[in-house]
Amino acid sequence: QVRLVESGGGLVQAGGSLNLSCAASTSGIPFSIWNVGWHRQAPGKQRELVADIISGGSIKYADSVKGRFTISRTNAKNTVYLQMDHLKPEDTAVYYCTGEVFGRNYWGQGTQVTVSS
Repeated sequence: QVRLVESGGGLVQAGGSLNLSCAASTSGIPFSIWNVGWHRQAPGKQRELVADIISGGSIKYADSVKGRFTISRTNAKNTVYLQMDHLKPEDTAVYYCTGEVFGRNYWGQGTQVTVSS
């Protein structure tokens, strides 16, 4: 069974940092071939891509987080990370870990990130 479990969310002041982690249970499919990433959904807004990293290593960021957030992965640990620095109140959202393999998409349950001004 495929499962994505996020951790690391919480409450932080503007300008602070958080590091999100996502541990994947891949039902035997090598994590190295997964495309993985992070999406977020703020209250009253649609879900949006924050960052993703494909199996070959290419990385994409939303313009709103470029230069502040860093996505990385450790295939040996089936884990993807999101280091978030210089956080802003507008970064407040539920952050979801996402994974795609063989044309199927999977989502974690989400972790709340709240940035106070």
